[in-house]
Amino acid sequence: MREIVLDTETTGLDPHDGHRIVEIACIELVHHIPTGRSFHRYVNPERDMPEDALTVHGLTAEFLARQLPFAAVLDELLEFIGADLLVIHNAEFDLAFLNAELARLQREPITSGYVDTLAMARRRFPGSPASLDALCRRFAIDLSGRIEHGAEIDCGLLAAVYLELLGGRQPGLDFALPAALAPDVARVAHVPRPHAPSAEELAAHLAMLKTISEPLWLAEG
Repeated sequence: MREIVLDTETTGLDPHDGHRIVEIACIELVHHIPTGRSFHRYVNPERDMPEDALTVHGLTAEFLARQLPFAAVLDELLEFIGADLLVIHNAEFDLAFLNAELARLQREPITSGYVDTLAMARRRFPGSPASLDALCRRFAIDLSGRIEHGAEIDCGLLAAVYLELLGGRQPGLDFALPAALAPDVARVAHVPRPHAPSAEELAAHLAMLKTISEPLWLAEG
């Protein structure tokens, strides 16, 4: 089963107010385990960077002005996502921004199914903080590399949190790993033996039976 962990950073909170995506990242999961395949792009929002958003992710307008606009990375993004399930923390936020960008380019909205890990966390731990930071602390996931919000690092953290929300990886379940993640063990292929005997085998068997004197299956009861 393939899933895509996805996260974005933006210039603000609402795409209907003209705010845009400035960073997008994805991580591929197979059977809930990262495969090592990922997608990451900074995006030129073609507008200024509000101070409050800059405080969150640290991406300056000068830096982003040197990046490609969303239209230039869209096809590569959609190819990476495919039609597989998305895993997003507060999915309504990210999908609203993605679909606003798609609408701006007169493209169809994303219709992939999704898992909202924020909703999962609230169901599992009602009344407790459910931010990504709070869940990382709850599950003892290392946050030392997260100085500011960033789509790429947040995707990695969310992949780990998602696995914990599902119950954590249990020992002895490596049989569920995809071939790309399984131990490098050589396996010899065997040709399956037919269930029915061949004509030669049947003739040999009958000849062998004729050599048996006083067989038990012909003895009187």
